Amino acid sequence: MRFCGATRCDSVWRFAALAASLNKTPGPPPDGNDRPVAGESGRAEALRFLRALLLPLALAAALFGAAAPAYALQPLSIDQADDAIDLTNAVERPLGQADRIQVATTPGPDGITRRIEVRADRHGDGRQWAVFVLTNNGDEQIDRLVVAPRYRFVGSGALWPDLGEQRIENVTASQGIRPDRQDSEDSDIFRITVDPGATVTYVMELTSSKLPQLTLWEPEAFKERVNSFTLYRGILLGIGGLLALILTIVFVVKGSVMFPAAAALAWAVLFYLGVDFSFWRRVLDLAPETDRLLRAASEAAFSATLLVFLFAYLNLNRWHVRYVHVMGAWLVFLVALIGLAAYDAPVAAGIARLSLLAVAAAGFGVIVWLVMKGYDRAVMLAPTWLLLVFWVAAAGIAVTGGVQNELVAPALVGGLVLIVLLIGFTVMQHAFAGGAILQGAVSDIERRALAITGAGDFVWDWDVENDRIHVSHDLEHLLGFRRGELESSPLEWLEVVHGHDRDRFRAALDALLEERRGRLTETFRLRGEDGHYVWFQLRARPVVGADGEVVRCVGTLLDVNTARTTEERLLQNAVTDNLTGLPNRELFLDRVEAAFAFAREDIGIKPAVLVLDIDRYKKINETVGVATGDTILITVVRRLSRLLKPQDTLARLGGDQFGILLPSEREPATVVAFCETVKRALKAPIAFGDRELVLTCSIGLTPPDLAKDLTAEEAMRDAEIAMYHAKRLGGDHLETFRASMRAASTDRLLIGGELHRALERNEMKVFYQPIVRLDDRSIAGFEALLRWDHSRYGRRPPSEFIAIAEESGLIAEIGLFALEEAATQLARWQAEVPGEPPLFMSVNVSSRQFLQQDIVQDVANVIARAGLAHGSLKIELTESLVMENPEHAAQMLTRLRELGAGLSLDDFGTGHSSLAYLQRFPFDVLKIDKSFVRPKGGGPRPILLASIVRLAQDLGMEVVAEGVETDSDAVELFHLGCEYAQGYAFGEAMASEACDRMLGLATPGVARRMVQGALRRW
Repeated sequence: MRFCGATRCDSVWRFAALAASLNKTPGPPPDGNDRPVAGESGRAEALRFLRALLLPLALAAALFGAAAPAYALQPLSIDQADDAIDLTNAVERPLGQADRIQVATTPGPDGITRRIEVRADRHGDGRQWAVFVLTNNGDEQIDRLVVAPRYRFVGSGALWPDLGEQRIENVTASQGIRPDRQDSEDSDIFRITVDPGATVTYVMELTSSKLPQLTLWEPEAFKERVNSFTLYRGILLGIGGLLALILTIVFVVKGSVMFPAAAALAWAVLFYLGVDFSFWRRVLDLAPETDRLLRAASEAAFSATLLVFLFAYLNLNRWHVRYVHVMGAWLVFLVALIGLAAYDAPVAAGIARLSLLAVAAAGFGVIVWLVMKGYDRAVMLAPTWLLLVFWVAAAGIAVTGGVQNELVAPALVGGLVLIVLLIGFTVMQHAFAGGAILQGAVSDIERRALAITGAGDFVWDWDVENDRIHVSHDLEHLLGFRRGELESSPLEWLEVVHGHDRDRFRAALDALLEERRGRLTETFRLRGEDGHYVWFQLRARPVVGADGEVVRCVGTLLDVNTARTTEERLLQNAVTDNLTGLPNRELFLDRVEAAFAFAREDIGIKPAVLVLDIDRYKKINETVGVATGDTILITVVRRLSRLLKPQDTLARLGGDQFGILLPSEREPATVVAFCETVKRALKAPIAFGDRELVLTCSIGLTPPDLAKDLTAEEAMRDAEIAMYHAKRLGGDHLETFRASMRAASTDRLLIGGELHRALERNEMKVFYQPIVRLDDRSIAGFEALLRWDHSRYGRRPPSEFIAIAEESGLIAEIGLFALEEAATQLARWQAEVPGEPPLFMSVNVSSRQFLQQDIVQDVANVIARAGLAHGSLKIELTESLVMENPEHAAQMLTRLRELGAGLSLDDFGTGHSSLAYLQRFPFDVLKIDKSFVRPKGGGPRPILLASIVRLAQDLGMEVVAEGVETDSDAVELFHLGCEYAQGYAFGEAMASEACDRMLGLATPGVARRMVQGALRRW
């Protein structure tokens, strides 16, 4: 077969025909004479020359035409016995003109090739044509139906799927009876007739560029097929409708959230079946074009309801609140797809199909995770969901064209109904499982049984008369024994009890039998099948018979292994260091006291006490990080441990400070030599990463001659004094304690001792420095500052006693005092100077105080007792303190913020902060260090000042500038956007009485507005 568009092929055949005509032998001369007329010989010579020239060219053209693309279409032979023939791959799609096409028909029995022209019913692009050829080699006329389904699930596509449309506009036959369109809303059907011995070429004008399937049906066979599928569809519709109705009734009866979710899924599947079977279109009398919209909406609804059912049935919100957010966003997206189907049905359907795949895969992963956790609902749903995963995989293969069988789509629809049916059975099993237990009145015995089951305890029953012990099978499973293996006599059962607990356990049972009353509470260990022991607590009571004797003991076994393990760990932590496992200060003092007691009895024992502190360790920790710093400490412990003998003791006293009890060396010279060995051992380089670190240490020594006459506390104190003297010498020194070291009045230990009594003597005072608003110069709040007025030494600088308080552990008590004083004073000012916003108070918190867990409780108690306004008590932390442990700081700051305390970040810009961490911290106020406000030497202000102010404003934080000394500083800061300032320009730290005068409280009845106006003028 050839088409008019194939001009090259026609030219080749014409060229060959011309060559053949020239190759014919010329006839006799026209005059009848055998001899040629004049000029005839010349014409014959010319013809021979043309034949010789054109014949090779014709052969070459024929070969070229054979190599050109084939446009010939083989006729398809049909027979009366054929019920259905697939024409999908037998159709040729030629390129015609916009409104017509010329087709050369296949030669018939007479060998004549004809050309027909078909005009289009609607204007196209020339690609709307399809051609096929049928031949009837029989003796009877054959009637057939050409069927092109408007929607075909198989091969429809996953993205931008083909949702169905009209396929064929018209069919034209080259001869015979004109094809007649048959009435159908689901397919384009044309009835054709092929005469006996005829070969007919059919030209189809398509309305769509896609022709998913074209089938030639025997009319009666097609009718039987339609009737069979109609019956099959009706059965599935009935099952789906009945299932949706039953689940809806269960929802009305039970009311649990899983039942409306299951009912919604069943209704969505029923809606999908109705669309697939054109049920809704026939019932509602809709146009065939609405099938695309309904089909996309049904697929989106099915995916959405499946997601809702999975979430509701597994109760995922009980596992993590994020599941609620993910499911909610996903569900909103799927509901939006239903609306999108009205505008672009293929896009909505494609996204819905991908979403269904995601729901099936993600749901399967969640179910497997919950099955591993032993969640009953997940275990029951797992087989059905696995079947759903296989169904989704099979549907994906079908829509991508992996299979082409026409039975695939009905089979998938039936499989979907089966899956929903299994889901319905699973839900109804939950609806009615255990209903008999809850119906009617529950007896006390049943309540006790349910309580034991709910508590998870194991039943323990000793039948005294038969001398048999019975336990729950769950206990045997927990310990790894076979069912019934622990049901034995008490003697055999005691073999499972830990050897150290047997006598105590046996004595408790004997006492219970003798007393015949009371309650047995005993904790012991039971051995598992693999040899490990588990702690249990037995609580039992005797059951006395009519003769007054104990007939059985019944009780429960409670698994307390976790609690006992935690208790042992706490006991271990009470006397040992968590990081190194060494004895802590308390255990070390106990061992020192014991060694001194032995030394008093045996003059040959002369223990020495050493206190060792690593030089500049805090700086090292800040440089390399906490984790690497801990590794360095562990390395130090290993090196020191190798130098000690079995009778010696190494302890971690705290931080980078270690204590050594040395009874193995008795002579002072050997003790000093040991100390030098320690120093050399620590100086060996420690490699981490691509760097090396060399450590030095300061050692304080209480020599053996002095130690034997002291208590453990005194020996430790003397060694620490000597160690501090070694540090003052620059570190890397050994100092032996001398009595003269105690005489220095400025000794840090003596100052620490005075700090103990400073609060009792009322020497600690809280002063307040005003914080002013820069826009109107009114007092916004105060910063609380500690001052120590010593009775003998006068006022001590905070830089001296704060550091000593942190080292001695007194900072928590002093900090709590400052917090309470500041809160009490602030409460009075807020009551006497009302205003909006209220006055606030900033209170500094040290690192040691902040790291204590009870800081949150202390702040809560202070705020509750004082009755302060929300956020007016601001806890002030330095930047370096926050960045020491960002994760812990973020947790503590969040808890303080929830209590109603404000949060202020002090000394911003002086440390090595991370802006990423700063964004995570819930600070209200950012205080700019005075080095950015007023640089040394009177030079220009740092260019970072404006950037810091803008950064704080972008983070929603208020800005306080410290160290404002002149009015020009205040004006410039105000123009930069800074809201608050403090410094000598507005007043130094002063007592509360002076602050009262500034607030106008010295004269009763003076309004705060007048005071602030006076302050502005001042």
